[in-house]
Amino acid sequence: MTKNPLFDITSELVTVRDYWRYAISRFNAANLSFGHGTTTATDDAAFLVLDSLDLPIDILDPFLDARLTPDERKLLADRIEARVTTRKPSAYLTGRSYIQGIRFRVDERVIVPRSHIGEILFAEYLGNDDPTVLPDAMSVETVVDICTGSGCLAILAAKFFPAAEIDAVDLSADALAVAELNVADHELGDRLMLHKGDLFQPIGRKKYDIIITNPPYVDHEEIDAFTEEYRAEPAMAFDGGLDGLDIVRRLLSEAASHLNPGGGMICEIGNGRHILEEEFPDLEFVWLETTEAPDSVFWLSAEALGVTHPKMAGARR
Repeated sequence: MTKNPLFDITSELVTVRDYWRYAISRFNAANLSFGHGTTTATDDAAFLVLDSLDLPIDILDPFLDARLTPDERKLLADRIEARVTTRKPSAYLTGRSYIQGIRFRVDERVIVPRSHIGEILFAEYLGNDDPTVLPDAMSVETVVDICTGSGCLAILAAKFFPAAEIDAVDLSADALAVAELNVADHELGDRLMLHKGDLFQPIGRKKYDIIITNPPYVDHEEIDAFTEEYRAEPAMAFDGGLDGLDIVRRLLSEAASHLNPGGGMICEIGNGRHILEEEFPDLEFVWLETTEAPDSVFWLSAEALGVTHPKMAGARR
């Protein structure tokens, strides 16, 4: 009679520490790729184990020697095996992802959230005493999130701008279905409206204090080199054209028509800073540094994009 290896594993591994160690070994042996909220086999294994058990994903030590029930052991063994054999990101296996500790639902209909913009919003609006280019949180009344995906940045905007009404736009009906679940989970249905369409098209002539956007910005050469983990995500969420900046260029050409004076656009672009600065030498990009990148996100004020107060515009006629 052939032994079931999964049964042997669940019989022999009994604690959180056991499954964390086992996952690290399997992930390293399989040469998995990371980058969906974790960067190493050690961190990815911790995330998969802790989130599967509905434990805080940033606190491992208190639970390391906790003994697991038979059902918990089987769940972890199954998910570790799935991570290795399917090479899907761990967030797809648990159905959850996090930005700065805030939980969002995810599945294969959306890219796994990992925007630098989330880090910037937290740094700007949670106890940062340094001068900032972003507007005062209480003064912001309208925000739009273009290419919203799972809705995570729109939801963060609703939390950081408590007086604002939020619109969120995406071209993918599948992504918006996931975003709708996240909006409901965060009880923001009265303030956050989802729209299906291409960039600003579904919002008509409406203007905003802040435009937030994390558009597709990966170039074709990088897409061709994707590992299986990245290929598990929706291709449309990555494809920014030959040099990765096709959609960013469209945003730059259309943003001024949708900004109020005093507002601006915060946009994530990946590695295209030098291309944008050469192509748009007259635009005053302000690059916002994050822990992983000094120049992947820019802020452009409404004024830098040519938006002026009506009275000022009239005075120059």
